[in-house]
Amino acid sequence: MPNNLKKILMTGSTGFIASLMLPRFREKYNMTLLDTRDKNSDGDLTSGIHVVDLHDPDRSKYSRFFKDINTVVHLAYMRRSGPALEHFEIEKRNIEMAYNVLRSAYESNVQRVVIASSNHAADWYEHNLIHNNKKDILSPYELPLSDNFYGWAKASYEHLAFVFATGALGEGGDGPFITTNNILQGNSGTSRKMEVVMVRIGAPRELNLDEYIGKPAIFKRALGAYISSRDLTQLFEKSIDVGHIKNEYGIPWQVIYGISNNTRAFWSISNAREIFGYDPQDDSEMIFSEHIKKLLVNEDKLR
Repeated sequence: MPNNLKKILMTGSTGFIASLMLPRFREKYNMTLLDTRDKNSDGDLTSGIHVVDLHDPDRSKYSRFFKDINTVVHLAYMRRSGPALEHFEIEKRNIEMAYNVLRSAYESNVQRVVIASSNHAADWYEHNLIHNNKKDILSPYELPLSDNFYGWAKASYEHLAFVFATGALGEGGDGPFITTNNILQGNSGTSRKMEVVMVRIGAPRELNLDEYIGKPAIFKRALGAYISSRDLTQLFEKSIDVGHIKNEYGIPWQVIYGISNNTRAFWSISNAREIFGYDPQDDSEMIFSEHIKKLLVNEDKLR
């Protein structure tokens, strides 16, 4: 493998999202793959996996993998189960894992971290405004608000990552005393700014017609949220390769929605286009046109 390839560390490398991108990434980058297992959900072996537990607070057990890495792509996630009220504990563990990844990357001088966030980070708007015709489109810059612990954890990832991007992790003004010299500016400018991209992934799975029969509103939502494999891969690839990602305040931190060029989109991808050069090739309206004809145009015939 050529020595001039970017060195990418990917967590959650046996997962579904990783499986969509790895064929392209293995061709283009020098990959380091981490996961808690070396087989995917079907029991198939994924080659080149280093088996580690990134939730372990002893970061010395895996910090070596972050050395000399250009970009970390954090996809790892522990699945929740049981009643909604019980999801807090597992999502708290996911936040702690995200911290370990960010901290390990920061201490190893990794330039950029790209994290799989989710549309659920701001799904309160969708549940209560978008689908009740009180709002047409949601910007990634709006305050993330979720009505479930999964979305809360993803929103927490985003804020946690912002801390690492601010350049404010040195000694100084986060204490409670007004005698601190830099109380007015906090710790700004006391440490390096690690670049972070948060990708709020939409719906990356192909649509199964049978699942939506008699459910036109849910089907329309799926069409708006859809992202094809090639568009998802392109978006993460752009997130790795783009030169500068500073926001209007000079902080190298961006939140972008991960959807295709969907006619029925209700999330904005304007900053993904403008800052990252994202050029989605697919539109769910075209890909699933036969589904649309059967489920929406001829809906009554299926009832």
